[in-house]
Amino acid sequence: MTASSIRTNRGEPMATGNARTSASGEPIDVIIPAAPKDLGTLPHTIDSVRSMVRHPIGAIYVVSPENPRIRAVCARKGCVFVNERRIEPIPKSRIRYRSKRWERSGWLYQQLLKLSGDRLSRRRHFLVMDADTVLIRPHRFRSGGRTVFYYRRWSQPEYFRAYRRLTGRRPKAKVSFVAHYMLFDRSKLGRLKAMVEARHGKPWHRAILASLDRTRNFGFSEYETYGNMVYGQNPSAVKLLPALNLPLRRSAASLTKAEKERYARKYRSLSFHKRGVYSRGTRRRSARKRRKRRASRK
Repeated sequence: MTASSIRTNRGEPMATGNARTSASGEPIDVIIPAAPKDLGTLPHTIDSVRSMVRHPIGAIYVVSPENPRIRAVCARKGCVFVNERRIEPIPKSRIRYRSKRWERSGWLYQQLLKLSGDRLSRRRHFLVMDADTVLIRPHRFRSGGRTVFYYRRWSQPEYFRAYRRLTGRRPKAKVSFVAHYMLFDRSKLGRLKAMVEARHGKPWHRAILASLDRTRNFGFSEYETYGNMVYGQNPSAVKLLPALNLPLRRSAASLTKAEKERYARKYRSLSFHKRGVYSRGTRRRSARKRRKRRASRK
């Protein structure tokens, strides 16, 4: 069966070959924040960007703590490794967002890295991809002069409360922009930061940290914040498409080509989240296992 003969259950054509053949428009950069936990998915994320993003791609930046295995992935895949400290607005060690049951400091830190993408890419637009998500259907992020935002129908209510505290505005969108990837416009991102700084009288990242309800473990979303700001200013300049994301509890490497094609009939992307790393109990058990392994080697 050829790519041109396959259609999704929504009647949309589904390409199973190389989507780069139809890439058009201005080049965009891609920024993928990553951590060692993402090593199993990261190569597949990079491959999916190259095959499924219908825009010319300038550079693919992988932003990570110093890690030889992630550096090796970048070298093998032709990406640019960027030490996260190069663009961080605040050191990770200075973020304290945790309770007795959960630890979300790193989760919040990587959101600040994404919002610092304009310190890395000099292009007008750059795409931020979560390192645990793989595109399985062609994606376009600009269409007819409009930005394409992918959406889902549910979200964490605290994300919208945080947006209102930061900006003083009610979200206008009736959907959620947390789709695990988003196209950013450097000038619009700059306006968002300037608006937050003017309202709070402090750097944008400090305003975010100060606005958190620290009793909630989902206290902020970079995608929800930026998406609502852009949509709220001019809804007609945004094209909304359903994200159709499916989370899977298996490894990305275990998927066959036939399985991807079958999933692509219904979904646009697959995510391979490792939520357990946010549990302090899980982190303590992992640390004990690492200590035992090191002791056994001595």
